[in-house]
Amino acid sequence: MNTGTPQRIVCLSAESADWMARIGAWKRVVGVTSHYRPEDADLPPVPRVGSFASVDVDRVLALRPDLVFLFSDVQAGVASRLISAGCAVFATNPRTLAEVERSLAMMARVVGDAAGAEPWLEEFARRLAPRAPLRRRVRVYFEEWDNPLISGIGWVSEMIERAGGQDVFACLHGRPRARDRVVTPEAVRAADPEVILACWCGKPTVVEQIVSRPGWEEITAVRNGAVFPVRPELFLQPGFRLVEGYELLRWILESVAA
Repeated sequence: MNTGTPQRIVCLSAESADWMARIGAWKRVVGVTSHYRPEDADLPPVPRVGSFASVDVDRVLALRPDLVFLFSDVQAGVASRLISAGCAVFATNPRTLAEVERSLAMMARVVGDAAGAEPWLEEFARRLAPRAPLRRRVRVYFEEWDNPLISGIGWVSEMIERAGGQDVFACLHGRPRARDRVVTPEAVRAADPEVILACWCGKPTVVEQIVSRPGWEEITAVRNGAVFPVRPELFLQPGFRLVEGYELLRWILESVAA
């Protein structure tokens, strides 16, 4: 291990914690966000230091981290406080699949585990490759929030297109801020998606609320029972587990297109 490699790492985003576990750096993780749910039940537990949007900065500082991982402008305030307190921070803000892949590669390098990350990065690219066209393109609406309605972030739109679907709000996918991807219930009705994927970031998704919106009974996805709540770690956390979301998405689209 090179001199200067961080020995005490705090992961304030779930995807960074997952990535540290995959590439062999977990033994150096001393704190994580409460949103992280490890796949490996035998992974040694570490202290949780708050949620994604509400971090206990004093608790983070008490862990004496050499490096803190953060994600997105949502955590900009936390990053500023940590920097002011003398912490080294590494913040990512990807919006596309290519940017997610680059972020994973950079995180591995900064903790000195680039070699351990290489096979995982190869798998990430391979499993997210565009699939063969379906019999027809399926219209998809991804709902990231319910009040107001927010359509999917850029990498979700890319996943839909790569899987053989048609993102009904693809025109918005290049807009990085959530507030710039707000859509109206009337616009969703007019787009008439055949599949609705919903993942309300930070709270449970309630399908009954979606299908009972005024006029939505006319939407093809609602009529055909194709409204699916999906897990945030598979779609809204910019890490390795996007491959699982992509494979689930492809399976849904194949079922609808058949």
